[in-house]
Amino acid sequence: MSINDIENLFLFAGGLGMFLFGMHSMSDGIQKTTGSKMQELLGVLTHNRLIAVLAGALITAIIQSSGATTVMVVGFVNAGIMSLEQAVGVIMGANIGTCITSWIVSMGQLGDSFKALSPSLYAPLLVGIGAFLIMFAKKQKKRNIGDILIGLGLLFIGLDFMKNSAADYMELPIFTQAFALFGNNPILGILIGAIVTGIMQSSSAAVGILQTLAATGGVVTTSSAIYISLGSNIGSCFTALLSSVGAPRNAKRTAVIHLSFNVIGAVIFGVATSLFFKFNPAFGSAGIDSVGISVFHTVFNLVCTILLFPFASYLVKLSGIIVKGKDEEEVDESDERVTLRHLDDRILESPSFAVENAILEVVHMGKIVQSNLKCAYEAILDYSQDKIQKVYETEKTINSMEKMITEYLVKISNLSLNEEQHTVINNLFYSVSDIERVGDHTENLVELVDVKDGQPIVFSEMAQEELKEIMKLVFQAYSCAIEAREKHSIDAANSVSKYEDQVDNMEEELRETHIERLSKQLCSPTNGVVFLDIISNLERISDHAYNLAGYVMSEE
Repeated sequence: MSINDIENLFLFAGGLGMFLFGMHSMSDGIQKTTGSKMQELLGVLTHNRLIAVLAGALITAIIQSSGATTVMVVGFVNAGIMSLEQAVGVIMGANIGTCITSWIVSMGQLGDSFKALSPSLYAPLLVGIGAFLIMFAKKQKKRNIGDILIGLGLLFIGLDFMKNSAADYMELPIFTQAFALFGNNPILGILIGAIVTGIMQSSSAAVGILQTLAATGGVVTTSSAIYISLGSNIGSCFTALLSSVGAPRNAKRTAVIHLSFNVIGAVIFGVATSLFFKFNPAFGSAGIDSVGISVFHTVFNLVCTILLFPFASYLVKLSGIIVKGKDEEEVDESDERVTLRHLDDRILESPSFAVENAILEVVHMGKIVQSNLKCAYEAILDYSQDKIQKVYETEKTINSMEKMITEYLVKISNLSLNEEQHTVINNLFYSVSDIERVGDHTENLVELVDVKDGQPIVFSEMAQEELKEIMKLVFQAYSCAIEAREKHSIDAANSVSKYEDQVDNMEEELRETHIERLSKQLCSPTNGVVFLDIISNLERISDHAYNLAGYVMSEE
């Protein structure tokens, strides 16, 4: 091996590295720039299947990997955010979205007649502008644009490096024979495409390399390119399959749906094209350029989606046959296992979705505390040992949830987030703490009336009416605080402030009137102390509700 061969090897390796890093940097920058839009897509995914297909295509176009999208979908299904039926649509869309990279690569392979329009010409300039934005721009949005430009520039520079380093070798007989062999043997071509994609963990990257080799000359035949492209679609399933190992049954079924969809499509196109090439051998052995590969890649994924879209429910049934067993049993929403399932690490593949999922889980915790608060009210006003015990049990769950959600937020905070997302995550840390404190005060409420073997504490009719009134205000304040976080509603957050003021005023009034009752001996000292402690805890709950609303308002 000569020094020139070593140089070309290093050039190809460096080009591949720049290509992969460029894809990552570009998708990372796009995700940061479109953070809020990506979060809105989570709600879109719960609509009809056609919208799910469009959403899946858009998400994959942004993150540049159908495998990563499917891994996220496995996480969504496992978390109970998405059903298997909805997952089918997103998976179909993911295959369409992955075509965007092949078209970007095609732009970089424009001929000499289009040299002035070739992105490769402007790639160094894009890197330069991107670097200046990252170094000198004060606003984070401009820095994110810099990430996108650097990623795009490196992608094209990397493609040029690979193309130039491989050009000297493409005329060697071994490459000509290899691609001829792939073209004559569909199974081998598909297998090679699947293996390369499985190793690289990205069908976009595998097809991009194939396009680069095709651009060096006529060595890549049409038939070999088609079979390798079909194999790359199957290989993109490996990431999701590996991700589903050890996951619950529905998560495995999601990965199987992705695999079966791509295998069925590859079989249909593989058989159809092999028959066509049999009767038109000259077409199959003819050379193909990068644009031709992009066209086939896009047509294949569009046609597969159109053909199999009406049979989506059958793909779900097929996954049930392959992954046997009954569906997971429904678990009580207040069970900590639900939270553990929701905080699926696969969703971390997309920081924007991970942030949205964290918000949903904090709201979930808040609603469990809300339900526990209501149970505590009932236990106080109409003494019930069963309800008191239920509050204790739920408080244990709340403490476990706090630990799990906090750990998940730590993972998200280490992801690539924009300023807005960092603010949200920081506020969620505080929100979890405040919600947990509300849970503690709820437990305090029932502890005050939990006399166990003694006589239940009974308040006078007047005291009961006063408690009902302040309890109602506190409950409304806390409910509005959770609604503000769930819907990012400023109106709900403003309502919390009004309720909190009313609670503060009422707590002072009730304290004064009750002390007056005690001084006139109209109430027993024991019951009087319990009453004062109850309204004190209620006032603290409203304070925490005010904090929760404040975090939402600070994000505006």
